[in-house]
Amino acid sequence: MRILEHPEPDKIQIDMVLSALADPIRRRIVNQLADGHDDQACIAFELPVSKSTSTHHFRILREAGIIEQRYSGTAILNTLRSDVLDELFPGLLTAIITAERSTAIRSASEA
Repeated sequence: MRILEHPEPDKIQIDMVLSALADPIRRRIVNQLADGHDDQACIAFELPVSKSTSTHHFRILREAGIIEQRYSGTAILNTLRSDVLDELFPGLLTAIITAERSTAIRSASEA
């Protein structure tokens, strides 16, 4: 079975998390994971980038410790590591998600 490497909680650094979340595509992935159920397949995300670029974004989120990925057959399932992040950086993930949703609402009302 193929296993993807994830940082242990004590290895997750705030700089890596903030750097990963600086990209709007990655924030979009995080928001969809926060809104949906656990274990969402990569294919469930409608992203405005190529498959190879979306794979890159998922890898950055995994390596930063923001998401957990696991294989299920040929699919890779994604889960937000909200418990780990909330313990390490209380309120950070909630603030990022809230800010992203607020931005989306403002953008939609301006359109």
